[in-house]
Parts: sequence; structure tokens; C-alpha cells
Amino acid sequence: MYMTIQETAEYLGMPVSQVSKYVLEGRIRAVDDGEQFMINKEQFKSYHDQLEIAKQEIEEWRKNFLLPDRDIKDED
Repeated sequence: MYMTIQETAEYLGMPVSQVSKYVLEGRIRAVDDGEQFMINKEQFKSYHDQLEIAKQEIEEWRKNFLLPDRDIKDED
């Protein structure tokens, strides 16, 4: 499925100007149909997969994070 730059910006949660810049730099692959750039949505699948993994790891870290015990005295 192909999206316009505007649709891609909404999909990625980025500003349109940033998506346009990435397209022009080649960081986002796009096809110029003569009127506008069309971007294949499938190229972002791994991006979203990695983003979800990172969110899960952060949430797991937050659940297991322990604050230092204030009652422990320094022995030195």
C-alpha cells in the first residue's frame, strides 16, 4: 500500500517537513509519480516492530526498577 507524504507523517507521528526531508535525503524510499511522492508502507514494518519491542523493554525495566534504600548507611 502506498501513502502520500502527509499520510506517512500521520502514520509515523512525524512532522510533514521531516518526512519530506527524509524522502529527499533517501532515508525514506519513495516513488515520484509526477505529482507527488508515494511511499510504500511496508518499509516501516520493522520500524514499528522495533518500536514495540523498545516500549516493552522500557515498561519491563520500570516494573523491576528498585530505588536505593535510604536506610542503608555507608560503612566508610
